[in-house]
Amino acid sequence: MPIIKHELFIQAPLNVCFDLARNVDIHTKTTAKTKEKAVDGVLKGLLEEGDTVTWEAIHFGIKQRLTAKVTHMEMPNEFVDIMIKGAFHSFTHTHQFAAEAGGTKMIDTFEYKSPLGLLGVMADKLFLEKYMRQFIISRATELKRIAENTE
Repeated sequence: MPIIKHELFIQAPLNVCFDLARNVDIHTKTTAKTKEKAVDGVLKGLLEEGDTVTWEAIHFGIKQRLTAKVTHMEMPNEFVDIMIKGAFHSFTHTHQFAAEAGGTKMIDTFEYKSPLGLLGVMADKLFLEKYMRQFIISRATELKRIAENTE
């Protein structure tokens, strides 16, 4: 089960970073490369514990849907979303935020299990883990850009 961990310092207050990371409208901006959009569940605004959202996006040239649920929220330091329907066998994405001098440290931990058993493991090694790492980094970098230009 691959675990992708990414840390990024953002020159913006803790609460700003936390709210941007759980904002559906901002999520679509930070994933513009995959044309991600909310199509069911919470379609706009801030996600809260218990909320679900279905995302539609294009990955590997294929339009896909994935439904995630926010299972835990500890404002403004952490929230967790899990896949309840989609292409993965499972995933858990933990979003953590810590106040630091001059800003916020944002930590993404993405744990997933590919479908298809051994074929999925091979896909992880060949391309999927690298693709997902780049996706997480790209989204975090874009969120940083938005947060640092919000104030």
